[in-house]
Amino acid sequence: MVIQQKNFAASQRVSVDQKRLINCNKVDVNQLMPLKYKWAWEHYLNGCSNHWMPTEVPMGKDIETWKSSSALSADERLVIMRNLGFFSTAESLVGNNIVLAIFKHVTNPEVRQYLLRQSFEEAIHTHTFHYIVESLALDQGEVFNMYNEVNSINAKDQFEMTLTEDIMKPDFTTSTPEGAQKFLENLIGYYIIMEGIFFYSGFVMILSFHRQNKMTGIGEQFQYILRDETVHLNFGIDLINGIKEENPGLWTPEFQAHIVDLIKQAVELEFQYAQDCLPRGILGLTAPMFREYVQYVADRRLERIGLKPIYRSKNPFPWMSETIDLNKEKNFFETRVTEYQSASNLTWT
Repeated sequence: MVIQQKNFAASQRVSVDQKRLINCNKVDVNQLMPLKYKWAWEHYLNGCSNHWMPTEVPMGKDIETWKSSSALSADERLVIMRNLGFFSTAESLVGNNIVLAIFKHVTNPEVRQYLLRQSFEEAIHTHTFHYIVESLALDQGEVFNMYNEVNSINAKDQFEMTLTEDIMKPDFTTSTPEGAQKFLENLIGYYIIMEGIFFYSGFVMILSFHRQNKMTGIGEQFQYILRDETVHLNFGIDLINGIKEENPGLWTPEFQAHIVDLIKQAVELEFQYAQDCLPRGILGLTAPMFREYVQYVADRRLERIGLKPIYRSKNPFPWMSETIDLNKEKNFFETRVTEYQSASNLTWT
């Protein structure tokens, strides 16, 4: 039997002008080249350059400190446990949202390429918390189920999950203005709020330990996570602004007001979480300082998506700006000695 092969004309090749971030179902999403959104490819390359694994970080000193009855106060232990409890589940929520919701509705291959990289990084972050819990011999059930047992953590997670419900439905589509706005709301909820606001109180708390040479293994891993999250945030902002530019009718005054209201809710939820973590204050940190900090961070996020700042608070932790700035940040990866097996060294059975 002779199989007849269809002769496709060169005119059917994908051109840059045909590509769109959403609602581009008539174009083959498998054709990566030519690139239209070079920012997406740059974020992908940055993510690959930042590759790390938690097991490369020694935990010996952290184990010794944690076992000591005098090295950490009860309040310091509470801060560490609360942050492990929040992050251990939050990273899974982000990963699930990427794989089950965002990836399906983004219709551009270079953006999808980055999303694949990000989903892997979320898995590494979840692996990190497993590694920390295992190293310190913590109660796994207590840490990984804390989102069901601590109200302030549960409230943040529930807030995020409400933004995923609609776009996870089988019949959801971005082809209507209402659907496209709901998708944009989800992107803002996860990139701007979850990764851009909800994570930052925890970063300050854990990195404050690291700055005082306490729990340096956990601190180093949080530095790596922060570096990843900075790329995630910048990618999300580019994606959100790109969708806005291609679909200007979505960015109505009413929708903008809705987004501002969501961010206001997020700021209050994050402050409640900070109060829960810091009932009495540690390491020079107090809960009221975090209201000011979260408001400062929220204003920066609003500005990045074209909205006006609403709080105008000052940054009580100026050292965090240096840590977040990838251009000035030290190269953590220069201090690692990591040996990877090449294919020629692997033994196949």
